[in-house]
Amino acid sequence: MMMRTTIIFILLATIVTGCKMKEKANLIIHHATIYTVDSSFSKAEAIAVKDGKIVAIGANDDILKKYSANETIDAQGKFIYPGLIDAHSHFVGYANSLFAADLYDSKSFEEIVERLQKFAKTHSQEKWIIGRGWDQNKFPGKQFPTNDLLNKAFPDKPVYLTRVDGHAAIANNIALNIAGLKPGQKINGSVIETANGKLTGLLIDNATHLVGSLIPALTKQDYAKRLWHAQQNCFAYGLTTVTDCGLNYKTTQIIDTLQQESAISMRVYAMLSDDKENFDYILPKGPYKTDKLYIRAFKFYADGALGSRGACLLQPYSDKPGWQGFLLSTPAHFDSAAQMLANTDFQMCTHAIGDSGNRMILHIYNKVLKEKNDKRWRVEHAQIINQKDFDLFKQASIVPSVQPTHATSDMYWAEERLGKERLKGGYAFKQLLQENGWLPLGTDFPVEDINPFKTFLAAVFRKDAKGFPDAGFQMENALTKEQTLRGMTIWAAKACFLENEVGSLEKGKKADFFLADKDLMKVTEKDILSINVSSTYLGGKKVFGK
Repeated sequence: MMMRTTIIFILLATIVTGCKMKEKANLIIHHATIYTVDSSFSKAEAIAVKDGKIVAIGANDDILKKYSANETIDAQGKFIYPGLIDAHSHFVGYANSLFAADLYDSKSFEEIVERLQKFAKTHSQEKWIIGRGWDQNKFPGKQFPTNDLLNKAFPDKPVYLTRVDGHAAIANNIALNIAGLKPGQKINGSVIETANGKLTGLLIDNATHLVGSLIPALTKQDYAKRLWHAQQNCFAYGLTTVTDCGLNYKTTQIIDTLQQESAISMRVYAMLSDDKENFDYILPKGPYKTDKLYIRAFKFYADGALGSRGACLLQPYSDKPGWQGFLLSTPAHFDSAAQMLANTDFQMCTHAIGDSGNRMILHIYNKVLKEKNDKRWRVEHAQIINQKDFDLFKQASIVPSVQPTHATSDMYWAEERLGKERLKGGYAFKQLLQENGWLPLGTDFPVEDINPFKTFLAAVFRKDAKGFPDAGFQMENALTKEQTLRGMTIWAAKACFLENEVGSLEKGKKADFFLADKDLMKVTEKDILSINVSSTYLGGKKVFGK
């Protein structure tokens, strides 16, 4: 009897001791297929999280034997990926667009006015009517509209409507009068269209700010509400970090405060706009970093957009003889900025669409940087590149930051703008990847849809959501699935100097990840857009999902 009691006691003691020896974690997820996106692109089955960071990742048995947790989840075969990182977006702009009239995919200007009238009925308290998303390339004849219909429909309230790319707008006469614009007025890097001695309401590039800057400023409460809705939409797609390209430092202060107050939790890598006020504020201090906010870059604009013919080309547009677009500032301005930033830790990140705009920026970067380096200066979009200029990226370690859905949006009319030969250097993602061996990917939302799986579809299969074209658009520049996932995670993190914190699922990194029902490495093009994100975690805390 005593022998049996002794054996039972020893067994109980062993079990208790074994339990006590398990290391404590906050969360364990097991029986999953985990794409770590580490250097060897390895897979795992289970992950343990403590205090917001990954403490272990590996096989089910290894994790479950070594750790216990307050919350243990059986993933039941779901797929886990690092939290997606959008390398180029406009998070604040997207948040504002959620509270403006939705003009995306309008098929005519008459449809736009109808949408605005419906919007105005439910937003009668607003002092201005704001809308975004129109694209004349989807209208009959593909011609820019005038504001005649706006003036008739809204004679007493200012209206300001931003084009889908953010590089053009149309305003009614009330708004133009508030801004004090006159027929025939000109400013550098812009078009203020006049026809028959009258303003048409069309404003391109720099001219948009003459009216847009007069829209009443938002309160902190406005920002809190809008940014919260924006981040929830991001979390629903597995996005946990966004790069916001071009903010005023005062807006970043609001974001910082809202993050500190836990009103929003999205991680934001912020580029400050090319503005003396921003330079004076942060250059003497150096980069600013918290757990959720990192300010280490400045955003410049070399030229405009291809859709509004503001992109600066080496030769005239194929569909507008004699017109080559324009630069938004002088080459001397960009050269001076590069010289100023060269001895700082800040990135210079420059929007460049046309082959002329890209060439100018690439030459200035190479002149200042001189050779390979780890400054990670970026060309945002790098959309149309002359074949003679691709190697300029490699020579000075310049990072092309691209958005695959731009290719599948523009492919319907890009050849009309550029011609067949020049288009070969456009949206050349594979060729750009070969320059440095890594390539950050983004969406440019709200210019494009926020859905990152459309990015995956456009990068790998070179098709849009309609499945067009059947054979893919310029398939010679398609990326592999692994390259695309890296571009949306670890390479996007590297583009923001965050690769040691996020972008892959490795011990010591922040526990940012999402669970989905499909294997991105095996998914067919028909199934990509039906991927379901069941839950998203930020720092080990669930921010989306039941």
